[in-house]
Amino acid sequence: MHLAALHTPSQIQLNQDGHLKHFITIEGLSKETLTKILDTAHSFINDQNQLVTNNLLEGRTVMNLFFENSTRTRTTFEAAAKRLSANVLNIDIARSSTSKGETLRDTLWNLEAMAADIFVVRHSSSGAAHFIAQTVCPHVAIINAGDGRHAHPTQAMLDMLTIRRETKKPFEELSVAIIGDIKHSRVARSDVAALQTLGCKDIRLIGPNTLLPVGFDDYGVRMFNKMDDGVADCDVIIALRIQNERIESPALSSQLEFYKMYGLDERRLALAKPNCIVMHPGPMNRGVEIASSIADGPQSVILHQVTNGIAVRMAVLALSMQGQLQEKGLIEAVSL
Repeated sequence: MHLAALHTPSQIQLNQDGHLKHFITIEGLSKETLTKILDTAHSFINDQNQLVTNNLLEGRTVMNLFFENSTRTRTTFEAAAKRLSANVLNIDIARSSTSKGETLRDTLWNLEAMAADIFVVRHSSSGAAHFIAQTVCPHVAIINAGDGRHAHPTQAMLDMLTIRRETKKPFEELSVAIIGDIKHSRVARSDVAALQTLGCKDIRLIGPNTLLPVGFDDYGVRMFNKMDDGVADCDVIIALRIQNERIESPALSSQLEFYKMYGLDERRLALAKPNCIVMHPGPMNRGVEIASSIADGPQSVILHQVTNGIAVRMAVLALSMQGQLQEKGLIEAVSL
């Protein structure tokens, strides 16, 4: 079910002063807003590349509402909130009142009444976070931790922070290749939107026709069926995870065949620029999307993405809380 059918997410993500109060999707946000998120995230990493801790959200309550499992994303949001001194509650939705017949709307209203300040929402339905932000709990900051095939905005922003910190080049000068199941990937969709907003002019999507979206080449990206052509002279390669349900389905013949055609190995990486960085949103299928020698090699920044992910989630939590407080005339409680 697609829930995002009311106002566009960009219309509800910003408060009257143009500051972030929800973070639902990259699409519709300005370069200035994305740069603010990146700059704020960067401020949470010190000169030794270690995450800092402060009390920006002291006394605030962050609730992780994961209707779809993702231990990695939930854990990094929890780490981010705790580094900002927030109270964190992980709500077991599978055992909540919704499993006993209570509506989602009533469950969320009850959680809001428990003095929640921020909901981090992951859901299998596209538009779920938008629906909650607009129609259920507009006075709670809603952070989208992934919804259906629609968006994964914090993953995109941690990817952008990693690219900015590791390449040290303007986005306008970069060539970025994204490989794998583009068609079903909310990460790919959000990455493309973020790259375009930040000025990247050479975005390449690589995969078999069955896993490439129709019409994406109308949006300023280039589509490649041949891996060698797609990665040639790239600055950044992002390998996407192939979900188990795609393997040995009509969309994909086998793991072995996919690795043969689209796996990132040493020969293919050598076609990119010598200082090309390699990224992956995780968890990785070694020997399917990427060779272990590449995942663990000197050009891999995959573990850096994890650290940057906590910093980005700290930034989004802090900025959205600031935006909500501005909306309520209580901005003195948070200062960035």
